[in-house]
Amino acid sequence: MVTYRRGMDDDQVFKAMADPVRRLLLDALFERDGRSLSELEDVVTQHVEMTRFGVAKHLRLLEEANLVSTTKVGRSKLHFLNPVPIQQIHDRWIGKYTGRAEISAGLISLKQQLEKENPI
Repeated sequence: MVTYRRGMDDDQVFKAMADPVRRLLLDALFERDGRSLSELEDVVTQHVEMTRFGVAKHLRLLEEANLVSTTKVGRSKLHFLNPVPIQQIHDRWIGKYTGRAEISAGLISLKQQLEKENPI
C-alpha cells in the first residue's frame, strides 16, 4: 500500500506554474495583491489575446493549487498571491542544491566559455 503526504500537492503546483499565462498572473499579483478579475484580465491581454473566461479559468487552476486565494469585497472578488506553496517547492526541490552553488556556477561558466569558443 502507498501512503501519500497530506497537504500541498507538488504536482498540482508545478502544473499550475508550468503555463506562461498563469506565471504572468502570479507576477501581477506579486507586484500588487488584491486585484479583481478585470484588472488581471487587463494585465494578461497586454501580452496575449485571451477572453475574460480564459483568464478566470487560469485563476481557478491557481486557486486549486493554493497559489491564489480570494476574498469577496462587495460585488468584487479580489485575488491574492499565496507564496507558501512556492516557498515549500523551493525548500524541497531547490534549496538542497544551493549548497553546491559554487560548483554549479563554475560548470555554467565553463559551459558558456566553451560555447563562445566553439559555436555550433
